[in-house]
Amino acid sequence: MENTPVFEKKKPIVISLGGSVLYPDKLDTKYIKEFELFIRSLVKQGYKFIIVAGGGRLSRNFQEAANGLTKVTDYDSDWLGIHATRLNAQLLRTVFSDICDHVVIDGPKKIGKMKNPIVFGAGWRPGWSTDYVAVRIANAHAAPVINMGTAEFVYNRDPRKYKNAKKFEAITWRAYRRLIPKTWKPGLGTPIDPVAAARAEDAKLSAYIINGRDLKNLANLLLGKPWKGTTISG
Repeated sequence: MENTPVFEKKKPIVISLGGSVLYPDKLDTKYIKEFELFIRSLVKQGYKFIIVAGGGRLSRNFQEAANGLTKVTDYDSDWLGIHATRLNAQLLRTVFSDICDHVVIDGPKKIGKMKNPIVFGAGWRPGWSTDYVAVRIANAHAAPVINMGTAEFVYNRDPRKYKNAKKFEAITWRAYRRLIPKTWKPGLGTPIDPVAAARAEDAKLSAYIINGRDLKNLANLLLGKPWKGTTISG
């Protein structure tokens, strides 16, 4: 891809690590180990990371169980998802405990200076996804966001349903927001949700959408080599 960004070592790289990558059907410990080794290798080169964990299937397990037991509001469904993201973040914090801050960012008051090369974040409050959390953190550090989900690109429609779906290698926030719903719902399956996208556009942040399972492609993006994915910018 042209216009490959250059990530500065003096600024943290903010990653929104999708729950669908961490916890697709069950916790993917093989992937987590590969991700650990990959991130540690970059930390040795001087890079710093703030990684916000999604909830994935763990969120949906609890949301579906609750819906089977009672009538669940979006507010309560969001809280179940938030706590799933916090559990996933705590697992990652445990894996990286020797080189990461021991406090997970679970609210805006915990955004601050990094004491270690890695910090983990999780969901904050109902109505906000972990994408929104990543955008808020990125804005505070004047850094871009890398969204690591299951989609390789932003498409104009779901490529799993439509073979003629058009992919975008570059798109503006305004155009992207026309492609997605205008409001947030728990479990919304867009690369970056509407609330996060609006905030990123206002903050003039850039975001990079990549397939989170392709760590070689992530390395290419971080190291300024040709990569596959979508750049969203103002």
